[in-house]
Amino acid sequence: MAYPGLGHLLLSKYLRGFFLFNWEVFLNYKAHINLGILYTFTGRFEMAKNALDITWVMLYAPTYLFAVWDSYRTTVDLNLQYILASREDAEVKTFNIDSVEINYLDKRTPWIALSWSALMPGLGQIYIHRIPSAFFSMGWFIVMAYLSKLLPALHYTLLGQFELAKSVVEAHWLLNIPCIYVWCMYEAYVNTVENNKLFDWEQSKFLKKNYQYKYFKMPFVR
Repeated sequence: MAYPGLGHLLLSKYLRGFFLFNWEVFLNYKAHINLGILYTFTGRFEMAKNALDITWVMLYAPTYLFAVWDSYRTTVDLNLQYILASREDAEVKTFNIDSVEINYLDKRTPWIALSWSALMPGLGQIYIHRIPSAFFSMGWFIVMAYLSKLLPALHYTLLGQFELAKSVVEAHWLLNIPCIYVWCMYEAYVNTVENNKLFDWEQSKFLKKNYQYKYFKMPFVR
């Protein structure tokens, strides 16, 4: 619900996620949704009404509602697929190598993934080998940080020049950053935890298949 498309990316539905996110960014920019939110939360209701572009704003609601509904529906379907795979004791692919990348299933530390994403969105995804999410997270964060003048505003804020910081910042793009920033940390942490669970599942399957049952009755040796 924070941002259309992010729920799909969390589920590794990349094409739908990229499309919905990019479409939301375009609609938000054309309709001035973020400015309307800013003026509303600061009590400037007339400015909020004047800022919104009615040509585009009516297209935003269907996109938002579809993104919420479809990500929920997809989550339910994937949970059912997991139940089936668990009951069938499905095989887990633990290693993949090709001309682009070497990827393997391994246990990693969730708080390390979260910490890298906190320092720079996308690094936590690189740490856990989620390259499409890393490319998306880092790319869009850099774009929005540049367009919002985030770093100059942060620089002036640290120097105590708050009025100068407010004058340089672009509010429309700045309001996009919290959603992406928090999502990157959450996505890196959650996927690290789930990958660790998958590793434990595969490891238990391997041990059951290759090691003797502990209650096996040894034949009597004379």
